[in-house]
Amino acid sequence: MFIQTEQTPNPATLKFLPGRDVLETGTANFTSAEEAARSPLAERLFGIDGVTGVFFGGDFVTVAKAEDKDWYLLKPSILGVIMEHFAAGRPILLEGADEAAGGAGAGDDDEIVVQIKELLDTRVRPAVAMDGGDIVFHKFDDGVVYLTMQGSCSGCPSSTMTLKAGIENMLRHYIPEVQEVRPVM
Repeated sequence: MFIQTEQTPNPATLKFLPGRDVLETGTANFTSAEEAARSPLAERLFGIDGVTGVFFGGDFVTVAKAEDKDWYLLKPSILGVIMEHFAAGRPILLEGADEAAGGAGAGDDDEIVVQIKELLDTRVRPAVAMDGGDIVFHKFDDGVVYLTMQGSCSGCPSSTMTLKAGIENMLRHYIPEVQEVRPVM
């Protein structure tokens, strides 16, 4: 098995591409070892000293590291854990632990929220996924869209600019009711 790696705009994260599906649908974000209990792979990655976050997308794994750790020391261990996990055929998430983020059905959402989610799903999420992350819609309230950046986008130095200059401008262009985009921490 050959696992490719890609740098992301966030120097504290690295994107690992195992050459196969990671999650069939949605994404999964783990910001602590406690949260990782529902994922055998995330648990093992958090067992590596210096790993501070794990994010699963459709065909990639993004790993975040502590500031005082170097990728050249962490990368071999991370590659080994990912390779061994896939070679053994272990599940990414435990049964009943599926929790897809973002891109959920519209349900009882009003027309503006449906439009916001559609634009996020078709124009924003694919671009953000290329950088090893995801974006999750929380709510639209009084002209303000509340979003969470995940994976490599969480804590990225350019995430504020992505939210303000990119996503906010695009949403305001297509949906006049949108006045501002704010991050949810």
